[in-house]
Amino acid sequence: MAVGIFRALGVVAMMTALAGCIDHANEPVLLAIGVPVNPPAVANSICVTDGNAMYNEAKRQYELRAQLTGYAQADALEAETIARAAAHRQYAACISGQGYRTLYAN
Repeated sequence: MAVGIFRALGVVAMMTALAGCIDHANEPVLLAIGVPVNPPAVANSICVTDGNAMYNEAKRQYELRAQLTGYAQADALEAETIARAAAHRQYAACISGQGYRTLYAN
């Protein structure tokens, strides 16, 4: 019984130590504007998911337009640029709706 408790405590200690290794360097700082709907971590998670979905949809739409217009091969760089821009706009709109403004450290 005691061995199981020590093993569980060891796992929790290892998880706590490894949690500090997660890289948050590219995440924006969220500034609360008014009264936010959710805590910053939850709002960021929700809006990143929305941005990822928009990225996939924008790429799919670009490829469909390329097929409809008769281009043999879609321009990968242009598709990526359009998809990233759409994802960023979606993230910015979502985070604004959550009551935050983003601040990127460059």
